[in-house]
Amino acid sequence: MDPIVLAAGTALVTAMATDTWQAARDGAVALWRKVRPEQADAVEAELVEVREQVLEARRDGDADTEQALAGTWQVRLQLLLRADPSLAQEIKRVVDEVLTPVLEPADQERVGSLVMKATASGHGRVYQAGRDQTIHER
Repeated sequence: MDPIVLAAGTALVTAMATDTWQAARDGAVALWRKVRPEQADAVEAELVEVREQVLEARRDGDADTEQALAGTWQVRLQLLLRADPSLAQEIKRVVDEVLTPVLEPADQERVGSLVMKATASGHGRVYQAGRDQTIHER
């Protein structure tokens, strides 16, 4: 999945829990209007519903639900990007100028995109993690 899509989905769902979530909603809807305008109104309505789920997850301390919702929007944004690869710059602009600025500093750090590449040959092993990692070898 494209790193900008990962960042955008996370930022979008995280921004839904803020008081300025309308800017996040408007930024996401604008992306749909460019590629799939016939779906934009439905996407806008879905974002309102998802916001309620995000707020409930936050109240319940349910990080897994929030992460799952971000994953859903990452997939949807990836589909948009596949439909129109030139949309990558617009997604990055929305992340940088609309979504990230409304987030708390700790959430801004979480949104940053992470790209890791590794190569192993022979009997080599590669272990990579964006956060916690536990490895048990025998």
